[in-house]
Amino acid sequence: QVQLVESGGGLVQAGGSLRLSCTASGRTFSTYYMGWFRQAPGKERGLVAFINWSTGFRGYADAVKGRFTISKDNAKNTVYLQMNSLKPEDTAVYYCNADLERSRFDITRNYWGQGTQVTVSS
Repeated sequence: QVQLVESGGGLVQAGGSLRLSCTASGRTFSTYYMGWFRQAPGKERGLVAFINWSTGFRGYADAVKGRFTISKDNAKNTVYLQMNSLKPEDTAVYYCNADLERSRFDITRNYWGQGTQVTVSS
């Protein structure tokens, strides 16, 4: 069984920083992509940032470009989201997402983490 385990959320003042981590635990064989989504109350879940596991290609939502940085540690099967210059509008539950295979005989499946709350006070 594969689990995406997130950590690093919390309460921070506007202008502050937080770093989120997400580790794919359990039986994993190949990871293709990992990313972060967020969902604020009353809003749809949307993509924040993603990273291609083999090439390292990164993409960001316009709202976070220049402030957030996604990175990875292949050996630890972990993705990070460094969030700087946080704004109250960044307040949301942040979810980790990944496409990976559990074995060489498995198909590629999509997984979600349980979510971690980020609250930015003004």
